[in-house]
Amino acid sequence: MVDARPSADKNWLSLEKSPYLLQHDSNPVNWYPWSDAAFKRAAAENKPVFLSIGYSTCHWCHVMEHESFEDAEVAELLNDHFIAIKVDREERPDIDTIYMNICQLLTGEGGWPLNVFLTPEQRPFYAGTYFPKTSKYGRPGMMDVLPQLLHAYRTDPEKIQDVADKLTGALQPGIQTNTQEVSSEVIAQAHAILEGEFDSSFGGFGGAPKFPSPGQLLFLLRYYAVTKDQNTMEMVEKTLDSIADGGIYDHVGFGFARYSTDPKWLVPHFEKMLYDQALMMMVYTEAFLINRNPSYRKIVYDTARFLKREMLHPDGGFYSAIDADSEGEEGKYYVWSADEITKILGTEQAPVYREVYNITPQGNFENANIPNLIGTNKAAIADKHGMTLVELERLLENCRQQLLAERQKRSYPHLDDKILTSWNGLCIAAMAKAGAAFAEPKFLELAENAVEFVDTHLWQEEYLYTRWREGEAKNLGYLDDYAHLLWAHIELYMATGAVANLAKAKQLAQALLERFEDIGQYGFFFTDKEAEALIVRDKTAIDGAMPSGNGIAALQLWRLGKLTGDNDLLTKSDTTITAFADIAEKYPSAVLMLLTARLAFQAGGKEIVISGTSQTEKSALLQFLRTSYRPYDVWLEATVEAAGTMPLTEGKIHDDIPLAVYVCENYVCKMPLFDLQEVKQRLAQ
Repeated sequence: MVDARPSADKNWLSLEKSPYLLQHDSNPVNWYPWSDAAFKRAAAENKPVFLSIGYSTCHWCHVMEHESFEDAEVAELLNDHFIAIKVDREERPDIDTIYMNICQLLTGEGGWPLNVFLTPEQRPFYAGTYFPKTSKYGRPGMMDVLPQLLHAYRTDPEKIQDVADKLTGALQPGIQTNTQEVSSEVIAQAHAILEGEFDSSFGGFGGAPKFPSPGQLLFLLRYYAVTKDQNTMEMVEKTLDSIADGGIYDHVGFGFARYSTDPKWLVPHFEKMLYDQALMMMVYTEAFLINRNPSYRKIVYDTARFLKREMLHPDGGFYSAIDADSEGEEGKYYVWSADEITKILGTEQAPVYREVYNITPQGNFENANIPNLIGTNKAAIADKHGMTLVELERLLENCRQQLLAERQKRSYPHLDDKILTSWNGLCIAAMAKAGAAFAEPKFLELAENAVEFVDTHLWQEEYLYTRWREGEAKNLGYLDDYAHLLWAHIELYMATGAVANLAKAKQLAQALLERFEDIGQYGFFFTDKEAEALIVRDKTAIDGAMPSGNGIAALQLWRLGKLTGDNDLLTKSDTTITAFADIAEKYPSAVLMLLTARLAFQAGGKEIVISGTSQTEKSALLQFLRTSYRPYDVWLEATVEAAGTMPLTEGKIHDDIPLAVYVCENYVCKMPLFDLQEVKQRLAQ
């Protein structure tokens, strides 16, 4: 928490580095950042706190700012009778999670902007999402809500305190008594729920708005690896193919928008988040390893191109997000009129491009066009225009480059240029996975540079921090920061064999256990034990836009335990899963990353130790492993350097034969194999 600030009326946000807070630094509202001073002033003046949470690329946050926070009447009410606090949810997910839970308890819905009314003790008594200035469309407006809540706060303080007591009490975790493991039936139930929600026409799960939900797809891929259920793979492929065809995928500049507003994936909410790019890269890479679909490979490469071009800091870290809006309009940067396309591409190319990407005079989004491939038959169009498919693809790529060059002349949307440890961890993991799967050194270089950025800027002595911007690292790391970075280092080790990554993974795992573990009831809290105390120390395994920190921690501790032969890590993974058995049994599809970890224990997997003097044969085997889909296997190269880190390699270092491979499974290592083709045949079984 920020220390004491002067109590004079003033907007204090200009002193911050968060792009979101800086967007509000000229509002007439006397905003505070989250700080002791704000709550001390609220207590001293007996005023309720108005807490507003959002992020810099949030469209409806921009709308509410323009309607309410830039408005003199609303500002006067807030300044005279409330203490107003602004929070960037991406810098303070601990605060956001607590009060989002309150909003969902009170209203049954959540989202951003998130607006919560608190007592000076930080306890909530009312919450909502978007409030217009005046009530409309069934939504209460600020000019109605503020006076009503102020009246209640002044005239009936006992009722306010009673509501705050009940809501705060609802957040407190109960005593967990469950000590039984999550059964395989729970995994089957989660799968059945996804089958029931699957949209067989356009892929994805549920109706609009439709999110890519890569966590669901990663679970299904691993479920397929265990069961070989073909319907499961078809659900993944239908979803990935439909997303790739839809407008949610940027066919001009690449990258994925946050979600689609319709069932067909046509009209996106245009903002682009780093975590979506990372997780979708991971899903397309893993799906490629199963079906070898060349279009999946292309999407991975193109997403990496987008990230390098538009979201990469010069020193190697990845930026957070790109806004949906430019010049005050959502999607303006990304859409085209039919006449624009013709003018840019010319009368020979434009008709073909317009036919392929469904560009029409009437448009498909507010009288403009979002390029998409929904319903497109490229082979038929190529035949119609007397071209081969190869010639058509060459023409389309030439058109794309011309359109991108023209688009880059437009007013660029706001870029949130802060570097978040957790999101970078996901991106590093995805880049490393893709680098291994496609034997692509450029991806590995991007991953290694990003890791170096995190090591340089976000590790301060023994502490990992959450956010870096303009030379400042801020906020003690959260569970997601440690868990995602752990995933990143494990993927880098699996991709490169560099033992330094395994050593870093062990350091992260130890810190995670030391700083976040719930010693009495297992699992991990979201906040560091040394972090600022809020009204509750949250602990959850429920997945959100990203898979849960507990789910990722459980899975990566399991992998690290296999790699290092550390049974304590395997036990910690198991107890993390068990800690959330009750919620898994009640809501299995809400904890898919946790169930992915449970699947790992069910599958078992192999530990493959590689030794010998022939670097050629060892490299060939490693490439075979890295370019196969084997989510539950780990592989280790037996070297003198690795022996202390990986006990499984001890006694398996051979310096007198070209190749020796030990395949270990179910705590037993079989006799070594010495022939490369025999090893491949054994591992293919």
